[in-house]
Amino acid sequence: MNEPTTTSTRPYLIRAIHEWCTDNGLTPYLSVRVDRSVQVPREFVNEGEIVLNVSYDATGSLQLGNEFIEFKARFGGKPRDIMVPVERVQAIYARESGQGMSFPVVDDVLADVPDEVLDVAGAVDVASPEAAAPDEPTPAQVVQLVTSGTKPQVEEGDEPRPPTPATGRPALKRVK
Repeated sequence: MNEPTTTSTRPYLIRAIHEWCTDNGLTPYLSVRVDRSVQVPREFVNEGEIVLNVSYDATGSLQLGNEFIEFKARFGGKPRDIMVPVERVQAIYARESGQGMSFPVVDDVLADVPDEVLDVAGAVDVASPEAAAPDEPTPAQVVQLVTSGTKPQVEEGDEPRPPTPATGRPALKRVK
């Protein structure tokens, strides 16, 4: 029997968390893994990632579509057109509380990609056959985002980790 194909849940979950943030007066942030398919100001990309404020106050013409997230925003006072493929979104969370959801972004592919295929920022040439995504999609994982100044609860069997310096920025914590 043929299984009916369904669309990804990722864009729906992104829209839901964005709406929840907006309804509660919180600021929705997107964490994006940057490659050539992502249209953002490259000077603001840090270690292949960028965090974007996607609140209605910070964006113009915001469209949270099924394939792309598109909007206009100012970076350093200059207006820019931003376009992010939904599949490149690593997380959406509230800046104030860190609550949100993370998603897997396939970057394991980079280990098998020849250096000639990578551009200077370490992004994959999406036209390259070596950069093809795996056949099996990875299910979305729910995480709790906590500020690095808080102490995460340690469960039995977990390795204790040294405390991270309190920077006030949210950090991802997987909730099992």
